[in-house]
Amino acid sequence: MTHPLADRFDGTAEILAEIAARTPDTRDYHRETHRTIDAYHPKRLRVVVTDVIGETATSKTFRIAAADSAPLPPFLAGQYVNVFIDGTSRPFAISSSPARLDHYDLTVRRVPGGRISNLLIDTVEVGHHLTTTGPMGTFHHNPLFHGDDVVFLAGGSGVAPALSMIRDIVDNELARGFHLVYGSRSADDIIFRDELDAIAAAHPNIRVDYVIAEPNPGWHGPTGFLTAETITALVDELRDRMVYVCGPQALYPYALQQLTSLGQRRRRIRFEANGAPADPTAQPHWPAGLDATEEVTVTVGATSFRTPRNRPLLDALEDQGIRPEAACRSGECSLCRVRVCKGEVHHAEEARLRLSDSRFGYTHSCVAYPLTDVEVEI
Repeated sequence: MTHPLADRFDGTAEILAEIAARTPDTRDYHRETHRTIDAYHPKRLRVVVTDVIGETATSKTFRIAAADSAPLPPFLAGQYVNVFIDGTSRPFAISSSPARLDHYDLTVRRVPGGRISNLLIDTVEVGHHLTTTGPMGTFHHNPLFHGDDVVFLAGGSGVAPALSMIRDIVDNELARGFHLVYGSRSADDIIFRDELDAIAAAHPNIRVDYVIAEPNPGWHGPTGFLTAETITALVDELRDRMVYVCGPQALYPYALQQLTSLGQRRRRIRFEANGAPADPTAQPHWPAGLDATEEVTVTVGATSFRTPRNRPLLDALEDQGIRPEAACRSGECSLCRVRVCKGEVHHAEEARLRLSDSRFGYTHSCVAYPLTDVEVEI
């Protein structure tokens, strides 16, 4: 049978003959493509703890490496991995440099009453194996939009992504200016102080200032909180530089108020996702007069259970051994999306819902609270 192109183009017969003579390409490109993607964006990593570094009386850094000794996936300074432990998971920022892929450093600060931070600090030792996600998150420098002169307001362990960004600047000899203003309860609880001081002394483009809330008699630096006055005194004029903020939840609304009072535009302020709200009832759209501690019924398929209204839906599901995929636990990544088939939930302000979510009944379960009896689909 004559090929339909044979009479339309000169040389068709020769080209078809050459194609027919070639050795068939039987490679599985689908599998090869997924193998490449998984190397850079793995769903899970099996890691081993190679070192535990005591940073302060309340914090430790856990150095982890791939259990098979392979290089870890690349990441951008400021990103995190989600650690799976004790039937749940928590995200922790990587504090090490993106230039080093033989390990990640995860710096954890003890949270009073915190389930996972205390478990990690009190029980995890060298040689322990852990499971994490690959690196993820949007809290990193974007050279096209953030400029080459940035300010970082950190509180407590919120200095972890800041150190990764600083190490990135040093290791890759970047010309970026970086001013860290680090608030800590006491001088003894400043994480990475020696390294930060040494880097700042050696690199004129990096500046570090500490602000101590409860200073001892020997402290001679700035004190109190990260007020507008303190920011102005240390940073001078913000000049619309990009400002990163990372720390305890209480820092975020406070920092936003202080920065906007200085004329900083909201789109020039970036907050790291840092957990569900401690008190969802404090948000203005929580229904007035509704008892947050009263229990409602959650139904998933053939399983039903009771949970208080003020417990995140994701936590309530995990309590029953039902574990949707999750990562940021802050309403940003959307991996824990579930569909609410019946009933009503409170969407916390932190939820980064898609425009279509409300139409089709989806919510981010990590920052959703069941207000009535609900039926959900995972």
